[in-house]
Amino acid sequence: MKKFIGCDLGGTNLRAAIVDIETGEVMYQSSVPTLAREGHNAVMNRMGELFLNVIQSSGISLKNIGGIGIGVPGTLDLEKGETLFLPNLPGTWPHVPLRSTITRLTGLPTVLLNDVRSITFGEWRFGAGRGVDTIAVFAIGTGIGGGLVINGQLHLGIGGTGGELGHMSIDFNGPRCGCGRLGCVEAFASGPAISAMGMKAVTQGLTTRIGELSEFDLNRITPELIARAAMEGDEIAKDIYDKAGLYIGNAVANICSSIGPRRVIIGGGVAQAGDLLLEPIRRTVKSIVHIMPVEQVEIVPSELGNNAGVIGVASWAALQNN
Repeated sequence: MKKFIGCDLGGTNLRAAIVDIETGEVMYQSSVPTLAREGHNAVMNRMGELFLNVIQSSGISLKNIGGIGIGVPGTLDLEKGETLFLPNLPGTWPHVPLRSTITRLTGLPTVLLNDVRSITFGEWRFGAGRGVDTIAVFAIGTGIGGGLVINGQLHLGIGGTGGELGHMSIDFNGPRCGCGRLGCVEAFASGPAISAMGMKAVTQGLTTRIGELSEFDLNRITPELIARAAMEGDEIAKDIYDKAGLYIGNAVANICSSIGPRRVIIGGGVAQAGDLLLEPIRRTVKSIVHIMPVEQVEIVPSELGNNAGVIGVASWAALQNN
């Protein structure tokens, strides 16, 4: 059975892994700095070198590599194999022929997929979504990404844009999101939004461990620090995660009503807060969904961690090359 390469095109690092797509095992991986400020051509050349070096270092013959999948943080034209808009990379990569360039540099068939759709597919195949036919994934970090598997099929929508769950509006009078819309759940409950709630509490002079743990330096206030304060019993920090859970829970409730998922998976860096975040999400969903059997929907943490994306996009590449 041929192995496939999964790649995570990140704003900071490029990570490539050789994946056994039968078991989901990451057999060998390596990463290099993206150095995105050098422009897309330099980044694509670096990616090509990374893929060939990973294959050489692994000891696996090139003829035993079936292809490459690249998880891309932004909007794609899946038919043309182009990037359209990568908001976190300098120049935003409009109409960059990523697929054909990597195929030319490596000689291997290449497919593209949005990074959180890659995570979604990985979790469904080998992680927290195993064994059910319909899942939703929320990846909560700098933004809130999403993905759907419906009736055993990764939902792509038009050009791969289906599944942007972080851009459901939960308040039409809410703050403007980076996407331009008002009141997206991302604007309320992403990592920066949670940090901002902590900063506000400290700036207002409220008595909270958040101030002490950050030594009253607002730049040091992160979701992780707020979670630590909450775990130490700080009521204001707990309230911040309750609010974040309420916001995300409203978005999850919308998904429950619309597609009836068997399982909702909460991942991303912010989800490392565990039950601090999961419990208010579950509580909110249970209290506001009345038109479907919400008690049958499992809301669980992701299982594959940082490897979900490379495992998922390698598996997706294998599926496309069958």
